[in-house]
Amino acid sequence: MTSPIEIRPARPDEYDEVGRVTERAFADGPYGHLPVSSERRELVNDVAARAASGAVLVAVASDGAIIGTATLLRAGTPQSRLAVGDEAELRLLGVTAAARGLGLGRALALAAEEVALGWGAASVVLDTGTRNVVSQALYRSLGYELIPNRSSEPDGSPIQHVEFVKPLRDRDDVLVRLVRPDEYEAAADLSERAYTSEYDITESYRASIRQIAERAAEHQVWVAVDTTTGTLLGAVATPRPGRSISPLARDGELDFRLLAVDPPARGRGIGALLTRHVIELARLRGLDHVVMNSGQQMVGAHRLYEKLGFGRLPEREGSITEGGRTIQLLAFTIPVGAAS
Repeated sequence: MTSPIEIRPARPDEYDEVGRVTERAFADGPYGHLPVSSERRELVNDVAARAASGAVLVAVASDGAIIGTATLLRAGTPQSRLAVGDEAELRLLGVTAAARGLGLGRALALAAEEVALGWGAASVVLDTGTRNVVSQALYRSLGYELIPNRSSEPDGSPIQHVEFVKPLRDRDDVLVRLVRPDEYEAAADLSERAYTSEYDITESYRASIRQIAERAAEHQVWVAVDTTTGTLLGAVATPRPGRSISPLARDGELDFRLLAVDPPARGRGIGALLTRHVIELARLRGLDHVVMNSGQQMVGAHRLYEKLGFGRLPEREGSITEGGRTIQLLAFTIPVGAAS
């Protein structure tokens, strides 16, 4: 799963170049003719401070050149203008003039949205100048909606802004985000309960299920969290962008593993919520399909996948031997955007 252009967090040794790319990108925009204030110049060039307040993403060409960047900020940080509460704020999205037309603005915005999901943000907010009609069209195409202005323009500012918001949650009672280190043990416990309450599993598989810390370091572990109590309700593992988490996935596909719902949380739609979250990740990454393996005995999970619109992928099915047992693995797939 490779692309000639990689989008990833900026490294500290790239911060100076990120500042220069941001300056050039905005100098080539509709407000490039205006003088730059000292406050704006500091915002653009202090990339380390922006990274400390959230995440700085870069688009990197095959030759290593940085050709685009975007910053996602947490609410209440010094560089945030609009975000409040559990919102995230997208700022300083820019693409070099030579790289425009390649869809990098869209790709950076989608990558920032995935970062916001990882934080558990309820929505992403942003503002852009009224003359920046290209950016406004992009944000509208990504599902952003206009909101009443929350901030006033500085006295004497020649730039008027329009502000947008994109909600990220479908439910108020549960959010999905990346697991935190202090939750590794709780996530391992719920995952073990989820599998051992219904299935007779080998000790080696039990040990694998509990490897939340190792899995989170190499891949991604997402958890469903009760927003009232903070209790973990379920978990699922996905690969980081550009990678796979199992031998099943092919180019253009996102695979996932170890979907688990704590038995006391069953009946709340947590399994469906986490599975739809995986499908949404695939959409954000520009992938075509989601695929996964499931043991033949896991009929409850199979019913969930079929209800959501997954179909069987028999040509990729097989078996594995684990702890002296032969386990038949079924394969399922769904086109991105086809979930019911």
